[in-house]
Amino acid sequence: MTEARAEARPEPGESRFSRGFALFAECLLTGVWIALAALPLVTGPAAFAAGARHLRRRLAHERGGLRGFTADFRAAVRRGWLVGVAGWAALAVVWVDVRAVRDGLPGGPLVGSVGVLALIGAAVAGLRAAALWRPGASWRALLARAGRHTVLDPAGSFLLVGGLAVVACSAWFSAPLAVAVLGAVAAAAVAVEERHRRR
Repeated sequence: MTEARAEARPEPGESRFSRGFALFAECLLTGVWIALAALPLVTGPAAFAAGARHLRRRLAHERGGLRGFTADFRAAVRRGWLVGVAGWAALAVVWVDVRAVRDGLPGGPLVGSVGVLALIGAAVAGLRAAALWRPGASWRALLARAGRHTVLDPAGSFLLVGGLAVVACSAWFSAPLAVAVLGAVAAAAVAVEERHRRR
């Protein structure tokens, strides 16, 4: 696992099912890498960016593996940790809004609903930005571009909302299951952005 993977060209006799299963297994492994890289909490965006880039390489049949993921993570975390801090700050603001709703603040339900929707939109934009990330890219520019994609491609955004819901449900049911699902969410973000690009 620590060695760079050999070039993942499809074998001539390899079935479509075998290729799909291999990609699914790669997503599960990538989810474990993402979870480990995101343990400091503020490194979540950089971890997703490295995971998405690894999966793009896998789909393009290029060399990759843990070494490539680690190099990408180091490049992404240089500015990506600021995005992580901003995400946690947004979560804290929404938590305060929800507490205000529970305490009976006038207009609280509306404020709480807007806050939760804004947080979901920001999470989707963050995933899309991670899927667009390349070494040397500006996180600010990526987030602006991903924000536009989030609004202009509602179908793709709803797909990612569903992926986030699956992660949340998996975490509630079994934390190890949620770890594996993270890779599938990164793959979904890559697929959504590729679909948007082709359109």
